[in-house]
Amino acid sequence: MKDRIIRVNMKTLTVTEEALPEKYAAYGGRAMTSAIIADEVPPLAVPLGPENKLIFAPGILGGTASANSGRLSVGAKSPLTGGIKEANAGGQAAQVMARMGIRALIVEDKPEDPSKVYTLEVDTESAKLVETPELKGLGNYDAVDKLIGKYGDKHTALVTIGMAGEMGLLAASIACTDRELRPTRHAGRGGLGAVMGSKGLKAIYFNDEGTKTREPVDKEAFKTAARKFAAALLEHPVTGEGLPTYGTNVLQNVINEAGGLPTKNFREGSFDGASKISGEVQHDVILERGGKVAHGCHSGCVIRCSRIYNDKDGNYLTKGPEYETIWSHGGNCLIDDLDAIAVMDRMDDDIGLDTIEMGATIGVAMDAGICDFGDAEGAIKLLEEVRDGTPLGRILGSGAKVTGQCFGVDHVPEVKGQALPAYDPRSIQGIGVTYATSTMGGDHTAGYAIATNILKVGGFVDPLKPEGQVELSRNLQIATAALDAAGLCIFVAFAVLDKPEAFEAIYEMINAMYGLNLGPDDVTALGKDVLAIERRYNEAAGFTNADDRLPRWMYTEPLPPHNTVFSVTDAELDEFYNFMD
Repeated sequence: MKDRIIRVNMKTLTVTEEALPEKYAAYGGRAMTSAIIADEVPPLAVPLGPENKLIFAPGILGGTASANSGRLSVGAKSPLTGGIKEANAGGQAAQVMARMGIRALIVEDKPEDPSKVYTLEVDTESAKLVETPELKGLGNYDAVDKLIGKYGDKHTALVTIGMAGEMGLLAASIACTDRELRPTRHAGRGGLGAVMGSKGLKAIYFNDEGTKTREPVDKEAFKTAARKFAAALLEHPVTGEGLPTYGTNVLQNVINEAGGLPTKNFREGSFDGASKISGEVQHDVILERGGKVAHGCHSGCVIRCSRIYNDKDGNYLTKGPEYETIWSHGGNCLIDDLDAIAVMDRMDDDIGLDTIEMGATIGVAMDAGICDFGDAEGAIKLLEEVRDGTPLGRILGSGAKVTGQCFGVDHVPEVKGQALPAYDPRSIQGIGVTYATSTMGGDHTAGYAIATNILKVGGFVDPLKPEGQVELSRNLQIATAALDAAGLCIFVAFAVLDKPEAFEAIYEMINAMYGLNLGPDDVTALGKDVLAIERRYNEAAGFTNADDRLPRWMYTEPLPPHNTVFSVTDAELDEFYNFMD
């Protein structure tokens, strides 16, 4: 189908279609969302105001036969960080959008009546807004059930927000349905669910009936490259064995043994209860209860790191849970009950909350004495407060930084307002550079230094020493920006870093798809271009080098068991963006 942009104006309640501008022709995914934000959203715009825009974009390889090309980029100015934001999600939406020829969907302005909520209906022929009061106030699971009842379950992909997004809470996520049409895949980071809620948009319904896989310019060359790419993923020990067998939670024991598992609100680097909630234990529990391991979150995924987790009675409870969720609601809060963590994961998905932000927030709340560390029941009650929109719940739903400010906790793990993920930078210095310098705020996926610091993928840089960490993070962040633009899952990076043929296959697929002649330098240039767009936007929004820092206590409080502090200097961090000079 012909490439196009769909523009939705929530003030006039109109939907228009535009031809793809030439300047965006080479962009997809994160490159597309960040470029549009930079062009159309004033850097000083109020994130929940009418000037902000919410952009959805599949990647350059979205909708093709490429393995693991179904990632969706969602972009806006973040209400959590105040800077540019791309949140990334699996599920079916990106593949469906790409097959429909939708290179970007832009949602702008705000409705004049803020009490109304709308659903955007999109098929191959048209797109329109429909008022859907029956969805107001619903969690993601109930909203999806109602939408399936209305539209059916064939050729369907849904994007929704829960109560948190409607309330404008800064930790609010955007849910995308998976292959089973459950709202389990979230564009979680940065509070973009609140942006969607501010625009009165409760849901998007995509119907791709009549579409097919996008056809490349050179079919044979694409087929050859795609096979090479898939083979590299299946042959690598991480993407071919570890992740399919144990999921992302394969990292629980690994990071714990490395002394880098943030425990008790980042006060320790290892958790005695980690073995009770490890990927190995999770794997066995899932199979015992009739769940599913080695599950892809979108069609075309060959890594299949997702899981389907059933309760003790064998009934579906949630996906995964993923490593980040099990850490944030587990060791970070001294909780070693896998079922309790799964319940909280389900609640986060239903309410529409970023699980990293909420787990970190609960840890801060425990530090404040609102409930005790290790109290799983108390943690669940805190999520109920968020769901119900109580005053306490609205504070918690606004994230770790706000919660710390409200309750006088200075030990808050955040950078640029966004909570830090499941790796303590005092024991894994490379990820600390990523947290500090990423345009996104505290974000591990921006430059996953764990690969080289801990897993020894793509070489090895000693995680306890500052030497080489800035260069490592810089190279990873450039590569990741390019992968995000392609719409590829970040986990393909394991094979890309170790297998030259995997990297070659990516630009060979792009060349065959579009009739181009790109080489490795062009992929690097794309990644640098994306980072430069984002960095300049943040600078115009008021960010300086002083914002590229970890919390001060990470420089002064040694972390057991290694008793190290973050030791990369400010001067070294300030050199991160020297490729822009």
